[in-house]
Amino acid sequence: MSANNDTIQKTITVTVLLCLVCAVVVAGAAVFLKPLQEKNKLLAKQESILKIAAIPFEPKAVSETFQTVTQKVVDLRSGKFTDEVSAANYDQRSAAKNPSMSQPLSGAEDIASIKRRADFATVYLVEKDGQVEKVILPVHGYGLWSTMYGFLALEGDTKTVVGFGFYDQGETPGLGGEVDNPRWTGIWPGKKVFDENFSVKLEFPKTGADRNSPNYDHQIDGLAGATLTTRGVENLVKFWLGESGFGPFLANLRAGEA
Repeated sequence: MSANNDTIQKTITVTVLLCLVCAVVVAGAAVFLKPLQEKNKLLAKQESILKIAAIPFEPKAVSETFQTVTQKVVDLRSGKFTDEVSAANYDQRSAAKNPSMSQPLSGAEDIASIKRRADFATVYLVEKDGQVEKVILPVHGYGLWSTMYGFLALEGDTKTVVGFGFYDQGETPGLGGEVDNPRWTGIWPGKKVFDENFSVKLEFPKTGADRNSPNYDHQIDGLAGATLTTRGVENLVKFWLGESGFGPFLANLRAGEA
């Protein structure tokens, strides 16, 4: 006579065992896949930097092409390069949340709405014959719904834009989310982010850049229907090019004293 398997006790036992097996499989997969996820994350970041810096690359040779880019850490407190932390291992996003590796920003300073600024930042240089041809700066700041993370690439004169874009943002699709649209990021190359005295100068007219304006070289079209996201972009760029961001570093770089 066969045993009765249709009991509440056996049903619960099988359910618990099944849950345990599934949990072990999911946890094991997460651990197993983590190195691959980290590798893909790094590749995506490198690809973003190459695109924004207008460096040609083959999709299957991102890492190889990225070897032409030099990573260096800047101490944002002095505006100079430092070996105090390793560029290969430094995580600016995590550092910005660590009170021992970041500084709180006052309301007047914090136009990008980031609350704290890390003491160090990894910048990326494209050099030729000992001269800086391009400098790529990590930037971030709050838009309407999210903190937007991206890069601003400048020519060696440190004021002409090579490219601009975000690799992580959560703005409204079709509106603020257009910060990712190549049609909008394609407006940036050639624009000037500083005036002749190297004061930050950038405008975002709602009606679009005016070719007849003397400020045309400093104007970027505002995003239609995304006033707050546009303002967030304007504020974050001005913050990171200003005195609390990379302003001192860029001045030192121009003077050959970074």
